[in-house]
Amino acid sequence: MLNDDVVEVGSGVYLVAGSSTNWVIVKDGDTATLVDTGYPRDRERLLASLTAVGVAPGALAAVLITHAHNDHMGAAEHLRRAHGTRVLMHRAELAHARREFLHQVSVGQVLANGWRPGVLPWAVHALRAGGTAHIPVVEPQPFPGEDVLDVPGHPVPVPTPGHTDGHCAYHLPDAGILITGDALVSGHPTSRRRGPQLLPRMFHRDRGRALDSLTALEELTAEVLLPGHGPAVHLNAVAAVAHARDLAAREDRSAGAP
Repeated sequence: MLNDDVVEVGSGVYLVAGSSTNWVIVKDGDTATLVDTGYPRDRERLLASLTAVGVAPGALAAVLITHAHNDHMGAAEHLRRAHGTRVLMHRAELAHARREFLHQVSVGQVLANGWRPGVLPWAVHALRAGGTAHIPVVEPQPFPGEDVLDVPGHPVPVPTPGHTDGHCAYHLPDAGILITGDALVSGHPTSRRRGPQLLPRMFHRDRGRALDSLTALEELTAEVLLPGHGPAVHLNAVAAVAHARDLAAREDRSAGAP
């Protein structure tokens, strides 16, 4: 039985709201593709969401990772170890997932932005949810190709670097759905803005590159966008990207950027 945190946005496609991050279940019969896994402490909520849609954890065909931050891959290693689930991602994100390095907002950046509304409450939540825990994916796998993946939903990887070097969105052409991860969100505890947008500047490894990557999203046919943070966006990709670019331009003007 579904609850308010599990919303079917297309036939067999479910957007699930974790404690602060979304994941997506793409179901096909008794199996499914899972896109992202929430924070480490979202594990029980994640497993409950699979049960709610009728998928056993051991029946997952694969976990696809948009990017290797703890709030998106917190339960990936558990699923890999416990059930042998393949954890797939863009090749440029593999070393990040193995924690050969870590590219994410630093404590110093958080403190420097602590005066902004929502930043300190978000930071406290992130710490409690396992945002700084050391939980690498020991054996992440690259996509077998850059084309359609042979897993439920037949997602197409869409490289969207900027938030991290190997960030990747996933297009479900048959469903008209685009899973955007953190390349495009619709809300965040540290943002007062609503609707399609980039995450606040401090969260991106390369904000300029993240802004450029929006081009890859607007070229896709999709009427529903499923972000890593915030509710589903019921707009076509072109309109959603235009809104995000407009907000980014306003932010730049406000900050005095050239």
